[in-house]
Amino acid sequence: MAEPSPKPYLTVRGSGSRELEIRKSRFICHLARVADEDEAQAFVAGVRKRYWDARHNCTAFVVGGEQPRERSSDDGEPAGTAGVPMLEVLRRRGVTDTAAVVTRYFGGIKLGAGGLVRAYGAAVSEALDGVGLLERRPVALLSVAVDHTRAGRLENELRAAGYAVAGLEYLADGVRIEVGVPEPATARFQAWLAEATGGSAAARPAGRTFVEVEV
Repeated sequence: MAEPSPKPYLTVRGSGSRELEIRKSRFICHLARVADEDEAQAFVAGVRKRYWDARHNCTAFVVGGEQPRERSSDDGEPAGTAGVPMLEVLRRRGVTDTAAVVTRYFGGIKLGAGGLVRAYGAAVSEALDGVGLLERRPVALLSVAVDHTRAGRLENELRAAGYAVAGLEYLADGVRIEVGVPEPATARFQAWLAEATGGSAAARPAGRTFVEVEV
């Protein structure tokens, strides 16, 4: 039985941070794209080490696709007022493979439970808006073998036609171009390739990969 194709998912474009000031407290949200729980924990540890003098470094992350793993921590804030609202923002925005740490420097004015929930949620939401999201879409990976004299032109034609060039490998006898193609469109791609190269290049299945599209 064929393995089912993975589904598209949203994640952050990369690492970044945004800062809010709420009633004299500073809330700095740090975001990163992470591949698994180990990477998420390493990112959290790095932020906590850098901001060791902060009152709190609260965390939330979501990793994985079909059955995501989620973790959150209030790091000394009243239970449920920091990590959980941070995690809820990640869930509501539908992002995964994403870790968030909100560093708080206390400004001397207590916010109350409701104020903390709003502040930590807002910090993550604004950071997501600032860093930006992209969709990772699963595609079939096809390997196209072509000679050196044709490779540059074919690469340009592939990009112009909207195909995702996933990699180039220069070999002694030619160039291997890896192309990401939506699985339902592989037959159409084979026909396009035959026409574009006069039948001189062929594509072979090379697994699956993801292409990234900004949203």
